[in-house]
Amino acid sequence: MALLRSRARPSRAVRSLTSWFIGLIVVGALTLMVAAMIATSTGLLDWDRFQQARDTGRFGGTPTIPAEYQTVIAEAALRCPAVPSRILAAQIATESSWKPDAVSPAGAEGIAQFMPATWEQFGVDANGDGKRDVWDPVDAIHSAAELNCINRRLVAEVPGIPLHNILAAYNAGHGAVRKYDGIPPFPETENYVQRVLDLAERLPTPALAGK
Repeated sequence: MALLRSRARPSRAVRSLTSWFIGLIVVGALTLMVAAMIATSTGLLDWDRFQQARDTGRFGGTPTIPAEYQTVIAEAALRCPAVPSRILAAQIATESSWKPDAVSPAGAEGIAQFMPATWEQFGVDANGDGKRDVWDPVDAIHSAAELNCINRRLVAEVPGIPLHNILAAYNAGHGAVRKYDGIPPFPETENYVQRVLDLAERLPTPALAGK
């Protein structure tokens, strides 16, 4: 029995190696935590941008719709059945990475990236507060859905896949889609349409409140 117990007991070398390995893991974890804290405090790591990249699937895996926008997207998509909620969500993610205060180099504003003149023409007061606010995600997302349906009517006679033409019109304008009889030959617009479609396939379907 003594011989069996001595065989079952790990050797001193094995115990030392195990302790060393556990210590290495602990030190590594602490080092990563400290590095993340330093990077965040010095501005090297933007946590909001990290979360936005995660939500849009830039790190691989399954992208998500931020919880605060799930119901907004589902309700806004009811304005334009031709553009399903997953497509609308992918549009918003592609436009701004869910950033309500986004401003593009060209001057597009808000989570749905409206140019000021376009907002003046098509912005809606979706939350009923008496204002049409491009910086308010509810107003902006509902306005994006509304503009999708306006574009649907304006490019209805254009050859090609209607949904693709609607997306191209959001990016390049309905005039360009009509001029080129479909998606304009602009790399930005071609990439935009494909990116929205690809992302929509990976997104979950947002649910209405209470469902």
